[in-house]
Amino acid sequence: MNSFKINGGNKLSGDIIPQGAKNEALQVLCAVLLTADKVHMTNVPDIVDVNRLIDLLKGLGVKISITGPNAYIFQADNINIDYIRTKEYYEKATSIRGSVMILGPLLARFGTGYLPQPGGDKIGRRRLDTHFIGLQKLGVTFTYNDEEKSYHVAAKNLTGNYMLLEEASVTGTANIIMAAVMAKGKTSIFNAACEPYLVQLCKMLNRMGAKIEGIGSNLLTIEGVRHLNGTEHTLLADMIEVGSFIGLAAMTQSELTIKNVQLHDLGLIPDVFRKIGVTVKQNGNDIIVPAKEEYEIKTFIDGSIMNIADAPWPGFTPDLISIVLVVATQAKGSVLIHQKMFESRLFFVDKLIDMGARIILCDPHRATVIGLNHKQSLKGIKMSSPDIRAGVALLIAALSAKGTSIIENINQIDRGYQNIDIRLRQLGADIERI
Repeated sequence: MNSFKINGGNKLSGDIIPQGAKNEALQVLCAVLLTADKVHMTNVPDIVDVNRLIDLLKGLGVKISITGPNAYIFQADNINIDYIRTKEYYEKATSIRGSVMILGPLLARFGTGYLPQPGGDKIGRRRLDTHFIGLQKLGVTFTYNDEEKSYHVAAKNLTGNYMLLEEASVTGTANIIMAAVMAKGKTSIFNAACEPYLVQLCKMLNRMGAKIEGIGSNLLTIEGVRHLNGTEHTLLADMIEVGSFIGLAAMTQSELTIKNVQLHDLGLIPDVFRKIGVTVKQNGNDIIVPAKEEYEIKTFIDGSIMNIADAPWPGFTPDLISIVLVVATQAKGSVLIHQKMFESRLFFVDKLIDMGARIILCDPHRATVIGLNHKQSLKGIKMSSPDIRAGVALLIAALSAKGTSIIENINQIDRGYQNIDIRLRQLGADIERI
């Protein structure tokens, strides 16, 4: 298995272009199953999770043409629905969590589906209740096979309904939307997730002929249609990767320019980095993170310790909690990091402690970080990437550390970051894949 060997402590500089958004790609790729017409997509990231989903679509019979760098044409005009009952489909679907969003389009267009236990990051229990309850309200029936650990799913006639989601699940909302756009009648989804990537999905579906109102809010109204057409779609820049590069610049005391990104598309991400002292500026169509010798964590107005927590959009994304935590290890001051949405995402901090960081893991959800203010460098160690985001957080720590680090299990990083070692070398990082 491949590893990264990193000689840390180098200042970085230059421009970097963020990849297309991973989480958007997993949604809009599933949506190609809703039409027999051609769907043109650009800025599709070349990463493991996305490529696995594209391979799964190919197995279903979707015709796929590569038209340029990160550009594709998809056409689902001859789907082999029996493929979902094969061992090959089972193995591929269980390797990627995004496969769960194939269910909504298959039910909408073919009235049947199959859901093996999806894969993905091991970051604690990740509920599928929102998917099940929302689809059941549209008339879907689920039959569980305990031996296969999978669900056989059917819907003779999808019918619109009102639903109040208990959880504002992003993938759950996406799945329900993709089923509802071809259901008979009107569907109202209250407490819907409203992330920018869901906005992108809804806009794409409307261009295909869907009738979705309330886009960008937590109340979506969908009038079902019988047929959807093809379209063209360009994916947004990946805001998680943008946040990772902001953290990288701060940790390595480097000036970096992140190309073709607008701050207003990033929600609270710039503000959260500013809370820990990182400067983030807009310059035309680019974001600049200037080099700083030190960055100081702010306190609340009453002088109490800063608390940074994740929340559903428009709150701070949980995917960047690990990055902010790492950046705080070299800030001036202290901060409480509160990871509310997942159970096991803070368990990577033992590696940071081994590197010399001052962190108190209070419980599975909270960690107090006492910043070193660059007075003491982290030291290189051998470690393993537990999931995508923690893996990149450890990579950022290693790039700032004194000495050599080895990061194993980097297939986790490759799942979400396109050619990350090559792109980092272009900024001056000493990193090689071994």
